[in-house]
Amino acid sequence: MSNPLEAIHLLEDKLKNLLTNYEFLKEENRVLLQNNAELQVLLQKKERQLEEKQKEYNLLKVAKTIEGSNENTRETKLKINALVREIDKCISLLNT
Repeated sequence: MSNPLEAIHLLEDKLKNLLTNYEFLKEENRVLLQNNAELQVLLQKKERQLEEKQKEYNLLKVAKTIEGSNENTRETKLKINALVREIDKCISLLNT
C-alpha cells in the first residue's frame, strides 16, 4: 500500500462490503422477527387448544364416573368435594 489512492479504494471496497452485509443481515433479521411473531401467535393458539382439550378431557372423566365407570370415582368425589367447599366459601362471603 504504497499509494494512498489504493488504500482509499481498498477502504471503499471494504465499506461497500460492510454495507452490503449490513443490509442483508437487516433483512434477515426482519424476516426472522416476522417468523418469530407468527410462531408466537401459533403457540398461543395451540396453548388455547390444549387448555380446551384438557377441560373436555376432565369433563369426560367426570361424565364417565357419573355414568357408572369405576375408574375415576375417587377423583370425581374429590372434585365434587372441592366444588362444594368452594360454593360454601362463596355463600359465607355473600352472607357477611
